Amino acid sequence: MRSKKMVFGAQFSDVFPTSITRSEMAMNSSVANQPMLYPDLFRDLEKSRWNMASDIPWDSFDPAKLTDEQAATIKMNAITEWSALPATEMFLRDNQDDSDFSAFMSIWFYEEQKHSLVLMEYLKRFRPDMVPKEEELHAVRFPFDPAPALETLMLHFCGEIRLTQWYRRASEWHTEPVIKKIYDTISKDEARHAGAYFRYMKRAIDKVGTEAQLAFAKIGVLMASSGKSGKPLHPTNLHVNSSLFPNDTVQSRLPDPEWLERWLDTQINFDKVWENRVVSGILKQMSSLFDRSFETSTDLNRFRKELIARMAAAGSKPQIQAA
Repeated sequence: MRSKKMVFGAQFSDVFPTSITRSEMAMNSSVANQPMLYPDLFRDLEKSRWNMASDIPWDSFDPAKLTDEQAATIKMNAITEWSALPATEMFLRDNQDDSDFSAFMSIWFYEEQKHSLVLMEYLKRFRPDMVPKEEELHAVRFPFDPAPALETLMLHFCGEIRLTQWYRRASEWHTEPVIKKIYDTISKDEARHAGAYFRYMKRAIDKVGTEAQLAFAKIGVLMASSGKSGKPLHPTNLHVNSSLFPNDTVQSRLPDPEWLERWLDTQINFDKVWENRVVSGILKQMSSLFDRSFETSTDLNRFRKELIARMAAAGSKPQIQAA
C-alpha cells in the first residue's frame, strides 16, 4: 500500500516558484510569426472525436459484471473529470497573453467534460442510484492559486500521460463490456491531449529556450520520481489553494477522499509495471523534446543541473530553484 503522506508539504506555488511569464514568451520576436497550433490541433482532434450515442456499445451492458464497488469508482472518476472546469478557469486566467493556447482550451475542456458526462451517462442508465449530485460536482469547482504557466503546462502534460495508463488499466480491470469500452475510449483521448500539450511545450522552447527547458526538466524530474515517494503525482492530488488548505486538492473534495489510493492499490492494481509505463513515457517524451536520451529520472535531473550551470555561465540567474 502506498503511503498516505503527501509528497509535498508546501503549496503548488511554493514547490513550483514563479518562472517566466507568458507575456515574456510573447516578446521573442524571432518566433513571433510562427503559425498558431490551435487550427491544426482542432482539425486533428476533430478527426478522432467519438460519438457518445453511436460509438459506445450501450446495448452490450451485462449487469452481472458490474459490482457495487466498481460502480462507486466510476462515480468518483466522473466527479474527478468534472474538475476540468476549475482547471480550465485557471489556464485561461494564467494564459491571458497566449490566445493560441487559450483557444486550445476550448477543445480540452469540451473533451474532458465529455469524459465526465459519458461516465455519468453510464451510471444514469445502469446504476442511477450512483449518479453524482450537482452539489458533489460543484464541490470540485474552486479557485486555484496563480501558478507559473510553463510549469503548469508540464504538470498537465505528465498528468495526461498518467491518466492514459490509469484508464487503460481500469479498462482491463473491469469485465463489464460497456465500461471497458468507455475507459479505453477516454484513455485514447488523454493520450492525444498529452500530444497536444507536447506541441505547446516545443513552441515554448522555440520562444524562450533554456528558461522553458529548465521549467520542463524540473517538473519532469518530480513527476518521473513521484512513484518512489509512495504517491504518484497528478494535478488532482496537489494542493492548489493555500486559503483552503488542507481541503484544497480535488481528491480531498470528493465524497470519498481516500478512494484514489484504494482504486490504484487494491482495485485496478496499478503496480510497478504500470507505474514504469508512466515513468518511461515521460522520459521518452523528454528525450524527444530535448534531443537527448534519458533512461532514468536521475539522467533528467543531471540535465536540469546542466541547464542551471549553463544559465549561470551566461550570466542569467535561473528563476527556478534547484531541487
